[in-house]
Amino acid sequence: MWSTFFVTDEEGRTVVPGAAGAPGMVAPGGPPQAAGGLATLMGGRSTFAGSKRRRTTSTGRGMSEAQEGKIKLAFFVAIVGVVLTVLGVGTEFWVELSPSKNFYNNLTCLTAHYGLWKGCTKTLWVADIDPERESCGPAELPGESNCTYFKFFTTGENTVLFQKTTEKNLNVAAAMLAMFSLFLMVMGAICITMSLSKEILFFLKPASMCFILSGVLVLLSLMVFHQSVLSFLASDHTVPLHHELSWSVSCIGCAGAVLIVGGILFLLLALPCSPWQKCLPHKEDNS
Repeated sequence: MWSTFFVTDEEGRTVVPGAAGAPGMVAPGGPPQAAGGLATLMGGRSTFAGSKRRRTTSTGRGMSEAQEGKIKLAFFVAIVGVVLTVLGVGTEFWVELSPSKNFYNNLTCLTAHYGLWKGCTKTLWVADIDPERESCGPAELPGESNCTYFKFFTTGENTVLFQKTTEKNLNVAAAMLAMFSLFLMVMGAICITMSLSKEILFFLKPASMCFILSGVLVLLSLMVFHQSVLSFLASDHTVPLHHELSWSVSCIGCAGAVLIVGGILFLLLALPCSPWQKCLPHKEDNS
């Protein structure tokens, strides 16, 4: 004899699974069933699964297509901040130092620029410099350049430029703050990736904190570096120098602001109900 098992659907009716191809088959003690009994049962289960999926989205553990699009847009903003940070940290045009172009009474003059990791000196022709400019520079002019990495992180030695000595502790602190901010950016990017792949909004909260803190640390690193430049200039007054912050600092400043904005956007998206959605109904009622 063929073994038979019975299934009870959501309405309490007993259905034979094999009855889909044999009209009129009924289970002992159960009411007659049509040929589509099994199909009805499977349809009911799929409907239940769909409603469960919708409930998951409404409770905040999943996300709709609109939410996913907003998250990707905020992630793009954060990525712009990350790219600007990497560009600023990896380059050595944080500050330019230049004496007077006639200080050495020669056809050439010397200028210098450095960042977090290395410094460069460059010899420029005085004839190439703008006649209205009193100091030697800018560093973008063609000339013979010599770049060396700082020894702060290896032997612990300070660097001497134009008879002035750098402040090792402040330079190292600025570099460490920048590196820790990059670490937080990586952690924030991992959280956003997990949120998009798993469709879980909870990861937006730690991601927002990572990006906001990374932006604050980037700006703090910029402030510490500027203080190190002032300390460097005050170490000796034999050679008068003109200093100006260069384009790498502009990248770092913009990166800090963009990262903070991106973190705030993630924080707003992580809220159960957006603030502007609460205000819009009131405006419609008043109108």
